[in-house]
Amino acid sequence: MNRKLIILASLLLGLTILRAVDISDLARVVTPPKAKRTDYYERVNNHYIRDPYHWLKDKSRTNEGVISYIEQENIYTSKIMEPTVDNQDKLYKEMISRMNEDDLSLPVQRDCYFYYMREEAGKDYSIYCRRKDSMESPEEIIIDINKLAKGHDYFSLDVIAVSPNHKLVAYAYDSTGEEIYDLVVLNIANGKILPDTLSSISSVEWSNDSKYIYYTKDNQIENYTDSLYRHRLGDKQEDDALLLKEDDAKYLVWLYKTKDKSYLIAGSSSKITDEIYYADANAINPSFKLLRQRISGIQYSLSHKDGLFYILTNDNAPNYRLMTVESDNPDYENWKELVREDSSIFLDYFELFDRFMVLNEIIDGKMMMKIHDFISNEKYYIDFDDPAYTYYTHGNPDFFTTSLRYSYESLTTPEIAYQYDLLTKSRKVLKKREIPSGYDQNNYESEKIYAKADDGTLIPISLVYNKQLFKKNGSNPLYLEGYGAYGTISEPYFSSSRLSLLDRGFVYAIAHIRGGGENGDSWYNAGRLLNKKNTFNDFIACCDYLVKTNYTSRKKLVIDGGSAGGLLIGAVLNQRPDISEIAIAEVPFVDIINTMLDTTLVATVAEYEEWGNPGEDKYFDYMSSYCPYTNVRTSNYPHMLVIAGFYDPRVNYWEPAKWVAKLRYMKTDKNVLLLRTNMSGHQGASGRYQYFEELAFQYAFIMNILGIDL
Repeated sequence: MNRKLIILASLLLGLTILRAVDISDLARVVTPPKAKRTDYYERVNNHYIRDPYHWLKDKSRTNEGVISYIEQENIYTSKIMEPTVDNQDKLYKEMISRMNEDDLSLPVQRDCYFYYMREEAGKDYSIYCRRKDSMESPEEIIIDINKLAKGHDYFSLDVIAVSPNHKLVAYAYDSTGEEIYDLVVLNIANGKILPDTLSSISSVEWSNDSKYIYYTKDNQIENYTDSLYRHRLGDKQEDDALLLKEDDAKYLVWLYKTKDKSYLIAGSSSKITDEIYYADANAINPSFKLLRQRISGIQYSLSHKDGLFYILTNDNAPNYRLMTVESDNPDYENWKELVREDSSIFLDYFELFDRFMVLNEIIDGKMMMKIHDFISNEKYYIDFDDPAYTYYTHGNPDFFTTSLRYSYESLTTPEIAYQYDLLTKSRKVLKKREIPSGYDQNNYESEKIYAKADDGTLIPISLVYNKQLFKKNGSNPLYLEGYGAYGTISEPYFSSSRLSLLDRGFVYAIAHIRGGGENGDSWYNAGRLLNKKNTFNDFIACCDYLVKTNYTSRKKLVIDGGSAGGLLIGAVLNQRPDISEIAIAEVPFVDIINTMLDTTLVATVAEYEEWGNPGEDKYFDYMSSYCPYTNVRTSNYPHMLVIAGFYDPRVNYWEPAKWVAKLRYMKTDKNVLLLRTNMSGHQGASGRYQYFEELAFQYAFIMNILGIDL
């Protein structure tokens, strides 16, 4: 052992001195936990799956041996990260200084009330409020989540639904991170909770007369949202009327009300197939009718105006088209085409108003907002300037409005909320996100570049950097994130916390790899099922291109992915362990074979259309060839930080725990490997200050490894 390491070993309790130490050196002298190995194996068809760390899987989360091991890993992580404590605090304070600790959302008018939420300095959660007639009227606090969350390490409100008569509010909460939500009803005037408590809720809609609640319910035994109920206020949940029931675990039941309040729309959907039902929202005892029998691979979304259903579908249109049909006679043979499919435009979604329709189109990977005026039949786009950006409409509950509220942001532009006059085509700024510590947008530049995959496909990369610090000579550290699953678009968004990287010379990049939805369903399908390896190869191509073109170097590259993006990171590291200097994997879905064989876990069956069913040989063989946990090999790996959530129901804690244990056993390097398991769920910390604490922890890890002085 060299002199430096001997000194480190002798100073393990000298924390003040240790704070100046590189954690990569410290990791060489502090012994990590060693998980026991067993001879456990399973037989699947003609395959044998050996899983030496199967014992870490404890669905009850009560096994003392498992909990002890998880605690040992957390203690080890804390010891290794002790030298970064001061830097974590510095980064955290930086992030907080850019946050509007006292903030007010844009008020949304519903009838005579203005609803909004606000935050107060020092408090983790939002306060939901309203004012009557104008924003100058006295404030009513509807829900103070800080009070509800008191005494809980984790607290999430998933549903907040005010009744149409504005007297009641229904809200659903989860206090563990397990995503099991219970719903209560609050009398706004006196602040009292009604006896109506509904368990295992997913979505909620009020009846138009405010006397009933329609809700979807989770089946906690088979772990999917399988039913739709109608609850009359004052009744017990066991007396609620069952309206729809789904028996196939691939399909999840959902519910919403059309913007014109005419129809309740319910559905049962898998990853690639929809079945939709509709009911008259004004009927005393509405019954749901089937729009069209499900057909595998056919998807729909539905709205209503003036006696017509508007239906967005991929039926005979891979890029989607918009159809209409009379709501009194919606048989399929009566459907008429309003917007035809365009092979160069992916029609992503639409929002319907009395006079106008908003279409979201994706053209060459860029989101475009198109306005359709029903009276003049004029169609036009709202222009955006940045090379990589995102927008979304929000706060538009009035069906008869002639103005549209939307927000816009980019990698360099903090969120701006606009009100767009659809008659005059003029817009005004309603709110700009301010950065209290200061932010000069002119100091930053974003680009959209393209890497070529092995099969010749061009893979978009959005990136941003500080112009004053960027040098295209390979000297800049670069943080590359990837996801590439479920048809989800990795949007180029603004992040004030990201400035802690950019202002230290980092380039921040997003790889828009196949499996995501950046170029529509064809892009998604090219990265799922038996095409999944395209996702990994695309990401590798992005890494190599960024190094080749001198945006960074291999020794300064950081890669990051969460959930399905964590699977991406794990698969890429097994293919190319030399790909980067650092890898971050957050709640990583790395034990795909074992998880997809266990149909008792949340959404496993529903995931078959994304990954395949490993009970079939062709999928078993293909998934086995890239499963991160299965394919850990005897090799050097980068420095790694792995984050898990103990109560995570989507990627259970044992997946990252088993993966890290196997990596410790197999890898041949002395690089840092840390596992941090938080007492939270899939989304991580629920409080806004807690979120920045976790992010500061990750950034401090990266900067210490790269030798960046804060």
